[in-house]
Amino acid sequence: MKKVVVILLLALWVCTPGCRNRLAYVSEKPLIGITTVFDENRQVSEVHISYVEAVLRSGGVPLVLPPIDSTEAVDRYVEELDGLVLVGGRDIPPSMYGQEPHETTEVLPERRTQFDSMLIARWLAGGKPVLGVCLGMQFTNVVMGGSMIQDIPSLVGADVNHKKVYHRVTIAPDSTLANLLGAETAMVYSSHHQAVDRIGKGLRAVAYAADGVVEALERTDGGPGLFVQWHPEAMTDKDPGHTNAIYGYLIHLARAGRQASRPGFPPSRR
Repeated sequence: MKKVVVILLLALWVCTPGCRNRLAYVSEKPLIGITTVFDENRQVSEVHISYVEAVLRSGGVPLVLPPIDSTEAVDRYVEELDGLVLVGGRDIPPSMYGQEPHETTEVLPERRTQFDSMLIARWLAGGKPVLGVCLGMQFTNVVMGGSMIQDIPSLVGADVNHKKVYHRVTIAPDSTLANLLGAETAMVYSSHHQAVDRIGKGLRAVAYAADGVVEALERTDGGPGLFVQWHPEAMTDKDPGHTNAIYGYLIHLARAGRQASRPGFPPSRR
């Protein structure tokens, strides 16, 4: 065993400059956590591969996060991860924002509710970049003290179809989102029946659908974060530039934060 260890250490020591550069390149890539959808019947935690591929294509290393019941583990995630993607799913328990359930509300499993609420609160306090998608935006809003419209068709109207369809959104010209997309309107792919109502503390609405539904939020408390009601990772075939702009923004911020926290790294590539 000792001989094996010595040989491995020696191999690392004599690694060619090109080898060291490749190792450094991998280490430079930010580690991005991705939350998951939990199925309480099958006891399975999973995530659509489109989230993983969007992170990977944008230059991040994806790490899928199951909904675990461990404060210590969540704190370690916050410490070790460079960025976070909050994915879609079912509906937030209305009790979290002081309402009774609407007849159409399909509440998240308790396991995921507890995990995501703890992770979001700790992550936002930690100051690292986050991208919230669909439920990820809604959940962040609720954690920040906001509330929800529990059913768009019955409480807002049917002028805009938000369920598995493309529709247009209008974007605030002074927003990060408008700067990223280079436009003040966009066609986006949505799949949801609920919407943000009261905006949480430290957030502002920066995009709307034609029916007034809030389609994007940005942080106003100085923390790096972008939250969209639509699914940019599902738009790769139709508008890859849109996907790359939004996920690329997260990776850019995560990489910058990683490098700032590790002065002197990576080693010289000469």
